[in-house]
Amino acid sequence: MTTHDPIPARLAALKASSTPDLKAQWRELFDSEPPPFNRPYLESRLAYRIQELAYGGLKPETVKRLEALGEQLDGGDRKKSRMRADAMPIVGTRLIREWQGVEHVVTVTADGFEWQGRPYKSLSAIARAITGTRWNGWVFFGLKNHRRRA
Repeated sequence: MTTHDPIPARLAALKASSTPDLKAQWRELFDSEPPPFNRPYLESRLAYRIQELAYGGLKPETVKRLEALGEQLDGGDRKKSRMRADAMPIVGTRLIREWQGVEHVVTVTADGFEWQGRPYKSLSAIARAITGTRWNGWVFFGLKNHRRRA
């Protein structure tokens, strides 16, 4: 006797679902508001999440390895490749952030950023070096507001 796996049917149903239904599923599965991206993005992320919850996600070792590879490629800033050039601060701009009583100065360079005499490809990598935890560098340095979940 075989057991019926409902996951393939759930994945197939995503294509026929309305966009408002996809957004409702997003809220249920991610416990957050859906991003303002296109329908194919919502479908693919929902399909992954459905499978992740049913079958399990990536092993912690795999996640760490992928993060290390990403750090080597883009300095940890996954959005940098999609960012418009005019969204970057002007070369030479100094970003100043106080953290635990210490003032940190970052200079925008043509290739990224410089902090304490070392080049960095992303503000997130610098924020991580300063705090020891993962931060969105743009939020940490006050260049972007952090939107809280409702």
